[in-house]
This record gives sequence, structure tokens and C-alpha cells, in this order.
Amino acid sequence: MSSFLKKLYNRFSNDIGIDLGTANTLVHVKGQGVVINEPSVVAMNTKTNRVVAVGAEAREMLGRNPGHIEVVRPLVDGVISDFDVTEEMLSYLIRKAESKSKKFFRPRVIVGVPSGITNVEHRAVYDATHNAGAREVYIIEEPMAAAVGLGLPVLEAMGSMVIDIGGGTTDVAVISLAGVVQSKNMKIAGDKLNQDIITYLRDEFKILVGEKTAEEIKIKIGAISDHEQLESEIRGRDIITGLPRQILINNHDIREAISHSVEILVDGVKEVLEKTPPEIVSDVMQRGIYLVGGGALIRGLDELLEHELEIPVYVGEDPLFSVVVGTGLVLDHIDDYKEVLIHEDDELPLR
Repeated sequence: MSSFLKKLYNRFSNDIGIDLGTANTLVHVKGQGVVINEPSVVAMNTKTNRVVAVGAEAREMLGRNPGHIEVVRPLVDGVISDFDVTEEMLSYLIRKAESKSKKFFRPRVIVGVPSGITNVEHRAVYDATHNAGAREVYIIEEPMAAAVGLGLPVLEAMGSMVIDIGGGTTDVAVISLAGVVQSKNMKIAGDKLNQDIITYLRDEFKILVGEKTAEEIKIKIGAISDHEQLESEIRGRDIITGLPRQILINNHDIREAISHSVEILVDGVKEVLEKTPPEIVSDVMQRGIYLVGGGALIRGLDELLEHELEIPVYVGEDPLFSVVVGTGLVLDHIDDYKEVLIHEDDELPLR
């Protein structure tokens, strides 16, 4: 493509960054900032095979849907499990993102994905995004995007470490010279903690609650530290009587519920550090580790990691938006950040 055509396309099309998450998908549009933050949920009418709702509207249907309405989360552990539904969701999000500033050409889109996913999974993301209306598609690993969003020196010969705790996966990555030096992708993330809470309430209080309730409890009183006493009333179904029941729980219950998963997460971070070259570990010890994603907001997690690792741990500014802001910055300076994009032996036509 000639430089003139490239400038023409870039001037008359939108640049869109997407953090494609298991729990939530965020969309950044150049010049507008983060314009969408919606659950990664789609409601389908199984009789007509048509999409009924996407995002927040679809999430409200969870647990309340009739038999012919299927509420689907098309991403599992950060990767596409239902291609067609993901394509529908991306089409909806791109149309919504462009609704305030529709341009002549189709948008240029960059999508954040978990580290360590396969070529087939990369291809699924690329094809779904392209079919959803993107003119150009770029793919970047989420920890790298988060590091860019945090302003870390990812292009320099200096080690940076990011822990991105999302809905389906936790990405632990050590970055230097535009590449991931060492990483680990774990299934210990927001969804697993929700299940831990559901199991704990069932076993200890003999009460059944849904995933949505567990998520709300985690956000409201989820804590690992004992600095303050937090309480919340929850409603569910009594296992013994089958009738509705209300109980009062506190942050100590939540800490007990998620303690085992948090231990596994800490061990995973230690494993990454043990495999990292000593010069880069020295950089990380000096600069600290950065927590991003929804899990970064769990009270006291940064303190626990700092105590266990003996390295400063910081919660990134606006941790929910670090990845999507990073995708936008990469698109703004695409020539500088070419090396951070995923290339699978030129199998993916990223340029």
C-alpha cells in the first residue's frame, strides 16, 4: 500500500482498540477514549437463531431467561469458544463504537488476547474481528498492552513485570525489548474466585447463589487483608428446605473462600520469577510489579504479593482500563510498536 493511500485510510477511518475479555469487553476509540465497557455476554433466540441482546442487556437476562432464550458467554478462559456468537458481539461493539463518529472507511482494529494462546486461537480472533467489520486487524498480548497503557518502557532493555487478573485467566508476564521474556497463563482469575465463593456458601451456609450474586459479593466485600470489617446481606435458596433465605456474611468468609486459589496465583508468580534471567529480576525488584485487571481491585492482594515476593507491588492507575488504553496507544504509534504485535511466522496478515 502506498504511503498516500495509507494516510488516506488512516484519516478517514476510526482506530479502535478492543480488550476482548472473558467477563467484560472494553472498547477504545481514538480521540474519544474508552467508549464501551460491557459484559462479554450475548442472548440468542434459539427459535429464530437471532441475537436478542448483547452486553449489559444480555447479562441482565442471566438466570432469568425463558427456555427459548439462550444466554451465552462466547469467550472461555480468554479465547473464543463460539466463533459465530463472538463475531456477532464484535459487530455490535464496533457499530456502537463508531455510532458517534462514523467514518468513510472501515476501522483499523487492534485486539488484546491472553498470552500463550495458540495459532488457531489467534486466527479465530483475527477472522472474527475482520468479519465483524474491521479493515485492518492487529493482535497484541494483553500483558504487553497493559504495560504500554501503564507507560512502562517495554521497548527498552529494561525488565518490567505485569500481572493481569481478568475474568477467565490471569496473565503473568515479564517484558523487555518489545518482547515477553517469561510468562504464565493461569485459570485462577475472576470466574474461578466466583466459583470458590459459590462453593463456600453452599458448604458452609447451605445456601445456593448464582454467579452474578457471587460476583457482586466479591466486588463489595472481597478482601484478603483484615484492615476493616466488611459485611453484606445475600439472598439465595436454602439447600435443605428449598426456600429462599437471607444470610449475613463478611470479608473473612470471602477470604476463606478464595484463599486456596490465591495461594496458587502467588505460586504461579513465584514460578515466573524463578525462570526469569537474574538481570531482569534485578530490574523488577527495583521498579516493582504492576497489578491490572478486575482482580487487582481485591483489597489487600497487592500487600499479600509484596509480602510473599519481597518486591514492591503497585496497583495500576485505572487497572480495569490498562489493557484497552494500551491498545489505543499502540495504534497511535503503530510503527514504533510493530515488534510488540503477534506474528505467527507470517501466517496472520497483520499488516
